[in-house]
Amino acid sequence: MNSQTDFSNFRFLRDSFRRILPNSQAVALALILIVGFVLIFTLSDILMPVFLSVVVAYLLQGIVKKLEKKVPRLAAVYIVFSGFLACLGLVIFVLMPMASAQAVQLVQRIPEFIKSAQAEVMRLPELYPQYITEENIRGVMFSIQDELLDYGQELISNSAASVVSLVTAMVYLFLVPLMVFFFLKDRETLVKWFLNFMPKDRSLTVKVWEEVDMQIANYVRGKFAEVIILGSASYIIYNLMGLNYAILLSVLMGLSVIIPYVGATLVTFPVLGVAIMQWGFTSDEFMYIAIAYSIIQAIDGVILVPLLFSEAVNLHPVAIVIAILFFGGFWGFWGVFFAIPLATAVKAILNAWPTLGESHLDTSY
Repeated sequence: MNSQTDFSNFRFLRDSFRRILPNSQAVALALILIVGFVLIFTLSDILMPVFLSVVVAYLLQGIVKKLEKKVPRLAAVYIVFSGFLACLGLVIFVLMPMASAQAVQLVQRIPEFIKSAQAEVMRLPELYPQYITEENIRGVMFSIQDELLDYGQELISNSAASVVSLVTAMVYLFLVPLMVFFFLKDRETLVKWFLNFMPKDRSLTVKVWEEVDMQIANYVRGKFAEVIILGSASYIIYNLMGLNYAILLSVLMGLSVIIPYVGATLVTFPVLGVAIMQWGFTSDEFMYIAIAYSIIQAIDGVILVPLLFSEAVNLHPVAIVIAILFFGGFWGFWGVFFAIPLATAVKAILNAWPTLGESHLDTSY
């Protein structure tokens, strides 16, 4: 009787330790995550063209797989890569110059807008003398002018690095397409070479990666589609309504979806600000623009997002905001862009970890 009780206690302790202590697969996954994070964090500035090329090749790989069903893989790679170069040339040589020109025009009109806004604000003491005094308004206006002056000086100081930025952009334009082509063409060879450095006991890592791979692919490709659809629809509507800087504002509308919740809030100010500068706050045209902007955002949130991200993992808004702050602080723009996929990866790992001890328990006793 005592021996049976001791045996039951031993089995209970053994199972408890296996649930708590990591096994070899958990250790392998932890090492992969730690090494990958350290390499990306420490070498992100140096190897950013490589990381960017991997991201672009990852996006194009889905199109290559679909074309492989009709043509040989090499032909599919050439077709997809040619389309990528055409789109890249359209963005660099057509869209960016037009948006940049409109941005310059908008910046040049900012002093005019500030003067008109200042004149309107100075009328507030006359309209509401019991709440607002002229001294309060002047103090606020002087503070705003000082902030704008400091911001202008910062822009001038940063312009000195424009030559370095131009050289960096030229290097990116040459290296990134070149590496994207080879990542697509030699994908299988590169994957096999990379697996040589991975632990042999990696079934948990493969399980987590399969889930994360599906979520990242759905999210990133859906996000690019959302950027294009929202930007194109915004340009058509703004152009038909006669809003100034339609190209610039539509680009901002498209890019705003990269940052969930925050982007939609930030892009509201330039859109409505331009409308106020052009027609005034009380005009019918401004109200039409405000209504059109609200409808665009509503269609994006109610129809477009569920349609494009129907298979995405549901994350709480607080988790999304924390992911944006955390990964954006580490990797800037790309950290913000991949905040949701990275949060999805963390969620997949956390979901797989509790089942680790149960799925590998030895029940032969």
